[in-house]
Amino acid sequence: MTCDQAKDQLVLLTYEELPEAQQAALALHMHGCPACEQELAALNSFSAVMLADTVPDLSPNLLAAARMRLDDALDEAGPGSWFERLRLGAVRTWQHLYAAPALATFLIGTGFLSGNLLTRYQAANAAQSTPVQQVGTMPQGSIGTVSNITRTGDPDVVEVNYDRVVPMTFRGRIDEPEARRLLMAAQKSTDSAVRMDGVGYLARACDAGHMCEHGSQAEDLTVRDALLVRLSYDKSPAVRLKALEGLKRFVAEDQKVRDAVLQALMSDRSADVRKEAIGMLVPVQGDSSVRQVLHTVSTQDSNPYIRNASMQALGNVDGIQ
Repeated sequence: MTCDQAKDQLVLLTYEELPEAQQAALALHMHGCPACEQELAALNSFSAVMLADTVPDLSPNLLAAARMRLDDALDEAGPGSWFERLRLGAVRTWQHLYAAPALATFLIGTGFLSGNLLTRYQAANAAQSTPVQQVGTMPQGSIGTVSNITRTGDPDVVEVNYDRVVPMTFRGRIDEPEARRLLMAAQKSTDSAVRMDGVGYLARACDAGHMCEHGSQAEDLTVRDALLVRLSYDKSPAVRLKALEGLKRFVAEDQKVRDAVLQALMSDRSADVRKEAIGMLVPVQGDSSVRQVLHTVSTQDSNPYIRNASMQALGNVDGIQ
């Protein structure tokens, strides 16, 4: 991935519009590209400033007046296009059917009887036809690749060669390479519960000292890198909390981990994630950047509890300029 491609994706990532399938590749690129990391930090800072601006509340009188003007405008509007008239006619027909339970019951009953008769007719014809013998067994699983289709002597019989994806189960210790590979692959799942369980086991492996070193190359994504990606980009607060648990032991020694936790404290939408980040930063509050972020959060965070927790973590805020 080039820097130009990464910068285009950074904008989508800032507004949470980048697909998760592309987030891992972007994270790998940023792991070895300080310029793109600075670009992301600038975008996040701009987004934080925009979010900090309060939106003025509209008065109830203004809203009521706007609704009245909208109703008057709709009453005075002439007939729309033929498509709009067709759409309104369909909506009114559906509303009429919805308001007529007897007619709706009749239509449902008619559809049920028609479907029953059709099923019986198809079953009778299927019983009279010549059965086709399958060659080989069909194991459970999704259909994979169709490799060949062969014509037979009967025009109604087809022979298809294909592969099937059979569900498999692994059971082993979390420090085994196969377990690590499967838990890393689970981070691509669209199910947040699967990602959360996977991150939980990765965090446990990391806490036990298994495979938590940073990758030696940009394409080498290790457990610690995977936890950083989940903390920065996962849409589930529960997954981000699990990632924080796994990264806790590295805050004092790893500047990249510390920066990710500071970013979470500044911009994460979950109060639980920000609260956990404050607790992780307490042992390293001697770092000037940590104290500066805590001071900013203690005065600007929208959550009073987070502001108070940041102030307590600082201890004496008078030393911050």
